[in-house]
Amino acid sequence: MKTQIVRSLVFTALVALTLGACNSKDAEKKIAAAEEQLQKSPAPTATVPQPEAKPEGPLPAFQFETTKHDFGTLKEGDPAEFTYKFTNNGAAPLVISSVKPSCGCTVPEYSQQPIAVGGSGFVKVKFDTNGKSNVQNKTVTVIANTYPKEITLNFTAVIVPKAGPSAK
Repeated sequence: MKTQIVRSLVFTALVALTLGACNSKDAEKKIAAAEEQLQKSPAPTATVPQPEAKPEGPLPAFQFETTKHDFGTLKEGDPAEFTYKFTNNGAAPLVISSVKPSCGCTVPEYSQQPIAVGGSGFVKVKFDTNGKSNVQNKTVTVIANTYPKEITLNFTAVIVPKAGPSAK
């Protein structure tokens, strides 16, 4: 992006010099120098994401009872709530820094305090079925001081729309 801006500015300067210079030798030298600078500017490079490096030392680790849940068939408007339970089977206290749902229809709650080695914690999801219909596949990403830093929890449901003219 920066390279494109620089090249655009150099091109604009070349045009301005050409239009304002007529046949001036000084202007020709400036144009040649600008063209040379343009040739030397590095080509844009794509930033390749580096794999997450495993931290040194003792680490906590999630051991979930399950990472997938099927609510089955629900009527639109029915409450849907599930608690994913886990144990820290690592070698250091586990701290959840955030839990991110895939959409605004899911509200997570989770263990806020550090989970000691061998201790238990939870991630509870409340899924709002209002305005939903058919098969729903949702995810919740848990970010913690583990390796890897993220784990994804999944849930599904089949939502039957409300009957009547107001059905969505």
